[in-house]
Amino acid sequence: MARPEISEVTKLTDDDLKNKIDEIRKELFDLRFKRATRQLSETHRFKEARIQLAQLLTVQGDRNRSKTSS
Repeated sequence: MARPEISEVTKLTDDDLKNKIDEIRKELFDLRFKRATRQLSETHRFKEARIQLAQLLTVQGDRNRSKTSS
């Protein structure tokens, strides 16, 4: 899974953004479960998922702040 550019993330609608955040959180949960049961072979996916989640949450936070300040 390639990391999307921040410009691609900002183009998402609010609903798409929430869905993507939920999807990444579920993926992180699954990765943690696989790591605990020693079934995970692609450990680099943790870093990618965490970075992508941080990008999505940053964009969501920026939108929430801009809505409340308007």
